[in-house]
Amino acid sequence: MAISKQEKELIIKDFAIHEGDTGSAEVQIAVLTNEINRINAHLKEHKKDYHTRRGLMKKIGRRKHLLIYLKENNVESYRNVISKLGLRH
Repeated sequence: MAISKQEKELIIKDFAIHEGDTGSAEVQIAVLTNEINRINAHLKEHKKDYHTRRGLMKKIGRRKHLLIYLKENNVESYRNVISKLGLRH
């Protein structure tokens, strides 16, 4: 269920602020969103996989806190990330 290296590099390239950026909130949110989507697909098949469900909840919480941080510090970037990822309809 882990993201492949190439897929992660593409996500980083799309959301990086500057060259070599791997730790900005935008990149972390994008990577977490990809992982959350993959885990959701897994849980649709394996409904009783409670250990994975707990991991999903932790990732959702981490993404939520990063989104709050980004909204408080850089509203324009927050709006761009949400629109690119299709969050918060």
